[in-house]
Amino acid sequence: MDIKKASQIIQNGKTALGIELGSTQVKAVLIGPDFEVLASGSNVWENKYENHIWTYSEEDIWNGVQKSYAQLAAQVFSSYHVSLEKVGSIGISAMMHGYLAFDKNQKLLTPFRTWRNNITRQAAEELTELFNFNIPQRWSIAHLYQAILNGEEHVAQIDYLTTLAGYVHWKLSGERVLGVGDASGMFPIDKHRNYRQDLLTKFSNQKNVKAYSWKIEDILPEVKVAGQMAGSLTSEGAKLLDPTGNLLAGSLMAPPEGDAGTGMISTNSVRKKTGNISVGTSAFAMVVLEKELQSVHRDIDVVTTPDGEAVAMVHANNCSSDINAWAGLFKEFAGRLGINVSGDTLYETLFLDALKSQPDAGGLVNYSYLSGENITDVQAGRPLFVRTPNSHFTLANFMVSQLYAAFAPLQIGMETLIKEEGIQTEVMIAQGGLFKTPVVGQQVLANALNVPITIMNNASVGGPWGMAVLALYLTDKNELSLPDYLDTRVFTQSESMTLAPEEAGVAGYRIFIENYQAGLEVERLAEKINYEG
Repeated sequence: MDIKKASQIIQNGKTALGIELGSTQVKAVLIGPDFEVLASGSNVWENKYENHIWTYSEEDIWNGVQKSYAQLAAQVFSSYHVSLEKVGSIGISAMMHGYLAFDKNQKLLTPFRTWRNNITRQAAEELTELFNFNIPQRWSIAHLYQAILNGEEHVAQIDYLTTLAGYVHWKLSGERVLGVGDASGMFPIDKHRNYRQDLLTKFSNQKNVKAYSWKIEDILPEVKVAGQMAGSLTSEGAKLLDPTGNLLAGSLMAPPEGDAGTGMISTNSVRKKTGNISVGTSAFAMVVLEKELQSVHRDIDVVTTPDGEAVAMVHANNCSSDINAWAGLFKEFAGRLGINVSGDTLYETLFLDALKSQPDAGGLVNYSYLSGENITDVQAGRPLFVRTPNSHFTLANFMVSQLYAAFAPLQIGMETLIKEEGIQTEVMIAQGGLFKTPVVGQQVLANALNVPITIMNNASVGGPWGMAVLALYLTDKNELSLPDYLDTRVFTQSESMTLAPEEAGVAGYRIFIENYQAGLEVERLAEKINYEG
């Protein structure tokens, strides 16, 4: 798109803005009517482990949102020579699940408890039995019920309970709403795209819940589906997003969504029988279901697409964090030698070396658990590297063991879905930073899951672009269903590359995962090691 045309689109507000608060970055993407990225911005942030809670502060949240938007606005001005004053529609997405509880004065009652916390085991188990529906530890209702079981004083003061995306949306628009996909990580959703009334009733009838004056249905956000209006940007919200005052109020607001939902959008995986995988700090695989699961599985969540279709979700709390830690160590060593290596060069060099590895990683085993992992019943994060005296300890084998470990919890969860429910897809579409270096991570994932893996040309853009597409869908849908809109409007000329599993790689990964599972008891014993730093 030429500069003159782009500047007119921006000045006329024919744009959509997607902002996603991910685990390590807050990203903002501005797109035009053709879905191409006009400008982007980002801000690096990191969760803190404080008082045994993984959290981000309110200050960090708004600092990240404002800095990513400011960078985007500056790019608009430098590229198109116009100020960003009008945006047609806006969508907010963020890490799913977690616990943000507010009182009637909109005061946060307790530090944000993110998806990463494994502190709700009793609540999750009791609710799963009560509902006959899997309630993972990450879900908002598990956090609420655990706070009740713990007798926490703040529970009596709750006026509103939401997710991170719901919180930011609320502050920008004044609307206490949530997209159905994100809402499905708070409380189970029914076929009518709303919270399951039978389970709301079961929850409310619990003796320890009856002690409170609030009703669960009154403190949860209102559920919206993709394409529905979810308010508009208020004057206060515009100033909160853009403290310079350039941004005008009035932008239409799409229902806020979770990062799983935007991952489905950015990989065009919302039709039944389609599947996608997103990898980053955590990893999750999603398969849109044709029929209900036959059994309740503790490894599998049932959530929804942004338009409310049921999805089987395998969510691993850990993925790339340990790789990043080791990369930081290698960068530090290079610095000791007087070599200043860029992050991109470092990762590319290490990943490409993994291509020289043995298929079974030479007997090396790694556990990349920076936090607890529900799939393998590990309660605390203790990254662990293990080898025998006979293991082949080379850089190539070390790096492939890191990649193998990043996908290991996901592979274990997917085995449950495939073997016990008979659910398979012909191909899975993947996205995430691990695929920035071509082929390497993609081939490892294909071998690990023994299924072809497709990477699309927008794999590194991901969630914020997907949220921007949902924001544009709000004004541009023309009665098209979300799957049809993506097929006929968004992904008409998308490029992709598919890699099939390699026989030797599949066999090698099978050996690795057998060793990995055999050593899990050692990983659990490592929980006794404590160091607060």
